[in-house]
Amino acid sequence: MTYVVTDACIRCKYMDCVEVCPVDCFYEGENMLVINPNECIDCGVCEPECPAEAILPDTEGGNEKWLELNATFSSQWPNITRKKDSPADADEFKGKDGKYDEYFSPEPGEGD
Repeated sequence: MTYVVTDACIRCKYMDCVEVCPVDCFYEGENMLVINPNECIDCGVCEPECPAEAILPDTEGGNEKWLELNATFSSQWPNITRKKDSPADADEFKGKDGKYDEYFSPEPGEGD
């Protein structure tokens, strides 16, 4: 098992999860984070830290898409190990449905 970041992170990108991850398995896209499933040790400390509730275990039904997305983009985006400021409008997007289709960007973020 591993944890995955879902579309609830898109345009929120709070990064509280990055700060607590003991194995630095988060990778930064332009407007969301992903977890490298091969690096995640399934400790679960990141899940309760996410204000957007975007991090879920991959064993929850319906998360296959997110596992694939996390695996794909964690190999393309830069690693991030330190918390940065969230987007200024993050709270406006928290809890919004259907963010993947409308806002997902495959572009990388800055990383550390």
